[in-house]
Amino acid sequence: MVDRRRRNGGDEYVERGERILEAAGELLVAWGYRRVTIDEIARRAHIGKGTVYLHWKTKDALFLAVILRAKLRSQRAQTARMRVDPLEVLPSRMMSGVYRDFLADPVLRAVYSADTDVLGRLNDIAKKELAELAAYGDQLVRRQLEVLREHGLVRVDMDVVQQQYALLATASGFFLTETLLHDRAPHAAEERARILAHTLRGALETSAGPRAGSGTDTDTESAAARTRAAAEAAASEIIPLYERLEELSEQEMRRQLRQ
Repeated sequence: MVDRRRRNGGDEYVERGERILEAAGELLVAWGYRRVTIDEIARRAHIGKGTVYLHWKTKDALFLAVILRAKLRSQRAQTARMRVDPLEVLPSRMMSGVYRDFLADPVLRAVYSADTDVLGRLNDIAKKELAELAAYGDQLVRRQLEVLREHGLVRVDMDVVQQQYALLATASGFFLTETLLHDRAPHAAEERARILAHTLRGALETSAGPRAGSGTDTDTESAAARTRAAAEAAASEIIPLYERLEELSEQEMRRQLRQ
C-alpha cells in the first residue's frame, strides 16, 4: 500500500515527508524530545496524525531521521566544499566547515553538544541505532589523516590514532564551549571558526613547502602551489570516502521509513 502511494504520488510523498521532518526538528529544539508528541508534529505540519505514520514506523524512527537529515546536510555541504577547493580536505578547513554547519543548525548543535535537555533518551537511541554509521565516520577521519600524511600535509610526529584523538577532542571542545562558555566566546561565528582552524592548523598540519631558509614572495607562492597540488592529489582519495558516507546516511534514513 505505502509503496504504491509512493510510486503514484512520489513528489507529494517526498514534500510531505520533508514537511514532517522540518516540523519535528523545530519542535525537538523548542520543546525537547520527551515533550514532543506525534499529534503536535502533525498539527505543525498541517496533516493528520495517521499520515505521519505512513512515513515513519515510530516516534523514535522519525526523530532518528531528523538527526540523520541534519548530519546529511552537513556531509553534503562538506563534500561540495572539497569539490570546489581541494584545500578543504585539510583538518583545519574541514573541521571549521563542520563547525560553521553546527553553528547554523540547531539540531546539529543539540547533537554535537549532547544536549540532554533537547535530546533526552534520543541520544542513547541514536548511539545504538546509528552505531555502524558512526563507526564508518570514525574510520573515514582516520583514513583522511592517513592520506594527508602520505601527501605531506599533516605532521608525522605522533601516530595517526593520537592525531585523530587530538582533532576530535579539539573540535568537541569548541562544540561544548558554545554551551559552557558562550558568554566568553567571540560574538561572530566566523571568528570562532577561524580560531578553531588556527588551532588545528598549528597542532596537526604541515605544508608541502617552503624549503628551509626561504622567505621570498616567490618561495611563498611556490610553497602554496605545492600545498595545493598535494591537496588535489589527496582530495581524489578523500572525496569518495565522503560520498560513501552520504550514501550510507541516505540508506539509514530510508531504513527508518515505514516499509
